[in-house]
Amino acid sequence: MHAATARISVGTASWTDPTLVKSGRFYPKGCSSAEARLRYYASQFPLVEVNSSYYALPSVENSKVWAQRTPADFTFNVKAFRLFTGHQTAVDALPPPVRDRLPPAVAARKILHYKDVPGDLLDLLWEFFIEALEPLRQAGKLGLVHFQFAPWLTYSPASRAHVAECVQRVPGHTLSVEFRHRTWFDDVHREYTLRFEREHGLVHTVVDAPQGFANSVAAHWDVTHPGLALVRLHGRNAATWNSRSAAASDRFNYDYSDSELAVLAESIKGLAGRVARVHVIFNNNYEDQGQRNASTLVRYSEPNERAY
Repeated sequence: MHAATARISVGTASWTDPTLVKSGRFYPKGCSSAEARLRYYASQFPLVEVNSSYYALPSVENSKVWAQRTPADFTFNVKAFRLFTGHQTAVDALPPPVRDRLPPAVAARKILHYKDVPGDLLDLLWEFFIEALEPLRQAGKLGLVHFQFAPWLTYSPASRAHVAECVQRVPGHTLSVEFRHRTWFDDVHREYTLRFEREHGLVHTVVDAPQGFANSVAAHWDVTHPGLALVRLHGRNAATWNSRSAAASDRFNYDYSDSELAVLAESIKGLAGRVARVHVIFNNNYEDQGQRNASTLVRYSEPNERAY
């Protein structure tokens, strides 16, 4: 049975994390091919977040096979390419048709930001990204296009203009936004940020993450889109939240307790009463923590089950 209630869909960020595969605790014995793993994952959950698209632009070919290997009611949320969200990006991460046309002085930098890329090449990058989403969209399996903006993107006119540009670049899609600097939701700017999200048709992301850092935002259980709300659970491992040496799976190494999940489930059910559908993504992707926690959350999220 799919891990979903009538209004709540639960899944994880990625189904191919190396520590998940190596743990041997989620995939059955003999489930070793890319196709077998996705088919098995999709038999357990109705939703997944594609996070490989953050590191490199997704391909049309991959989107086609993902659509073919999953049930008709399966949903992919796709994370936006890191260059689009203000993160530093290696030149090598750009597709060859773009990389080969960079001016020599730009290519020599090795690490680029959005503003460094000539306008015509930015147009091409966005075109590639939208093309890669199309097979999922045509199959009715594309959910949210998720923009997790860089932590140095503070609340400012320039930052809001960039977010607005992202919306304009991906017309006809539903975008969710996750801000990683506390200025977006401090006492001065919170209502302005929520209004901005509503005005641009953006899905607000409720974030569960370690607190006390400039790049951590408290969970604000708000709705800015009539159709969807998004909850992303990063774990609460403060010791590794800003680690520069740890792999992504190590940074989010956190196993939610049943009591923590029960409390989260109540808040998620409350959110589901205010919007058509809630997507819940576990990003604590160390070994099988996300999958186990997701399954537990589903039990607590059932309409008739009381969670203690």
